[in-house]
Amino acid sequence: MSVLKRKRNISNLEFYHNALKLRMMMTEFLLKDFGLKDRRRNLEYAKEIYHFSDEDINQLENILTSYNMKNSFIDCFPSWFIDKERMYFMDLLRDLIHNITCANTIYITNKEEYFERRNYQNRAISICEDLLQEMQYIIYVCHPNAEKYMVYVDIIELEITLLKGWRKSDNKVAKNLGNFYNSSVSGSNFANVNSNGNANNNNASNTNGVRP
Repeated sequence: MSVLKRKRNISNLEFYHNALKLRMMMTEFLLKDFGLKDRRRNLEYAKEIYHFSDEDINQLENILTSYNMKNSFIDCFPSWFIDKERMYFMDLLRDLIHNITCANTIYITNKEEYFERRNYQNRAISICEDLLQEMQYIIYVCHPNAEKYMVYVDIIELEITLLKGWRKSDNKVAKNLGNFYNSSVSGSNFANVNSNGNANNNNASNTNGVRP
């Protein structure tokens, strides 16, 4: 017997599985400093490991510059920049899983639950858009090999598509809740006026107070 979609375990849902895959892939990428580590090295390690003096570092930089090799060895970006960007990506990826999980725990039985679940879904989609924008920023600032980023762009765009499909499927559930979209009282009715601005005893309030 088939299981209702809303009753399925979250681990079987494609949007969740893809988000986990995205998080693992991006974590590996961040450990390589956004793909910069394999082509740039920071000469600060010479001070820490080999105890080079500042004068030694300057001489080494001059040699590398003479042979047009400086950009291959010297990190053009301070560690604080890479660290801050890496932490921002990690926060986004964690929040993506958090919002997907929160949304999936809500089974829609009324409009409040529908909108609460939808808010979590919207946040998850927004996080994916933030990931794309921040990756574009890294490419613009650091000038890495942009081809290395395409696989991550593709999986993020796939996640957006899956999340939007999941969100859209909730509309069918909402339609089965009866007068879901028409349950609110209009402002004019609550204020007890008709189209002419006169009191209307058939509306929410009258001269004796709120109508029961």
